[in-house]
Amino acid sequence: MSPTSPVPAGAALSGTAFATLLLIALMMGGNHVAARLAFDNGVDVVTAVAFRSGITAIVVAFIVWQQRVSLVLQAKHRWSLPVIGVLIAAQSYCLYSSVARLPVALALLAFNLYPLFTALFARLLYGHRAERRVLLAMPVILFGLALALDVLGAASGLGAGAHWGRIGAGVAFAVAAAAIFGLALVLTQHEAGTLDGRLRTATTMGLVGLIACAAAVAQGGFHLPSAPAGWGGLLMLTFLYGTAFTIMFTVLPKLGVVGNSAIMNVEPVFALVLAWVVLGQRVAPMQVAGGLLVVACVVWLGLRRR
Repeated sequence: MSPTSPVPAGAALSGTAFATLLLIALMMGGNHVAARLAFDNGVDVVTAVAFRSGITAIVVAFIVWQQRVSLVLQAKHRWSLPVIGVLIAAQSYCLYSSVARLPVALALLAFNLYPLFTALFARLLYGHRAERRVLLAMPVILFGLALALDVLGAASGLGAGAHWGRIGAGVAFAVAAAAIFGLALVLTQHEAGTLDGRLRTATTMGLVGLIACAAAVAQGGFHLPSAPAGWGGLLMLTFLYGTAFTIMFTVLPKLGVVGNSAIMNVEPVFALVLAWVVLGQRVAPMQVAGGLLVVACVVWLGLRRR
């Protein structure tokens, strides 16, 4: 997911458009599973973010050039784009740090708190009152997340203290990613919403890639894979992320789909299945039920007409 795409319009979807959105969600979920595979084989978070964002920026910049997208920026774009780029760099680092520490699906579910943070920052920065749907969904999302994370440690059998000692850092990174992403979404909508999504994405991903490369240099260089599985994970996360964004900006507009449809928020469900198949990660039935509740609420919020 990225704040660099237009806001959903609530229009009806064709079968082809629906299938394409599901494909994007599958690739985004696969990207995080591949990232965990890379992390388990010597790659660090900064290296993963640099590769993923840099290659995606090049791909989308090529689309901008090929489709002759206007490069004219308004005054507010000149300050908002760098700020959004820094926010997405921080969000990417936090989310991948969570994926490195938690089962992939649980990291993505905790990250799915971002609609609540979006409503909060819209209220604080622009005085927008939260919609009734958001207020209704908020306690349900939090309850579902509590089940998914097994907050009392019942499913793990460790007890609350030992369980949170194991997952606490990963959850903190995921919630931080959600908060940062919510702020980035609000700034994108209000300060950069008039800018073409292709140019916005190329600029944002380029900035994220540069920041990640600078961080890699500061820490002594890139941490490349130590095993073939790690190379496969690094290549796949880059391919899946870049391909998903390419489809988003080349295929979806032709299908009449505007922006990040809520259908793509089923990403944690795909991640749950892929992480089980590829990584052998399993979660308890209660956690699955909580996860499905979170996903259902987020999709319900995303499908509301604006």
